[in-house]
Amino acid sequence: MVTSSIRLTAFVSGQLVEQARREPQRECCGLLAGRDDVITGVLPATNAASDPATSYEIAPEELFRLMREMRAAGLELLGIYHSHPQGANEPSERDIERAYYPDAAYFIISPRDDAAQPVRAFSIREGRTTELTIETE
Repeated sequence: MVTSSIRLTAFVSGQLVEQARREPQRECCGLLAGRDDVITGVLPATNAASDPATSYEIAPEELFRLMREMRAAGLELLGIYHSHPQGANEPSERDIERAYYPDAAYFIISPRDDAAQPVRAFSIREGRTTELTIETE
């Protein structure tokens, strides 16, 4: 269950920014796993969207494979992430419409060097968004 804050390791935060900057013209995406309410792992996915410059989608087969990997490692899904190459790293209308996992935190990463907060997290439930405080361990 998502609360007003989310915890992750500094390593995970660095990995997210690094991945977003690797291909700054495309939205990167993937899952975030951990246990005891601390995100400790990044599971990158292939962006299968028809226009990866403006949207993201994880193919069902890959999503199921990543979920199986998490369970096999004794981890749980704590977050879903993607980047916004252009504009602010806050949920778009499409992001809100497609927030199918209400208990997961949704991370939006900015690949821009001048981003005030390159990593932001949100709770998205029933069409409402709340920004979460990120606590780095």
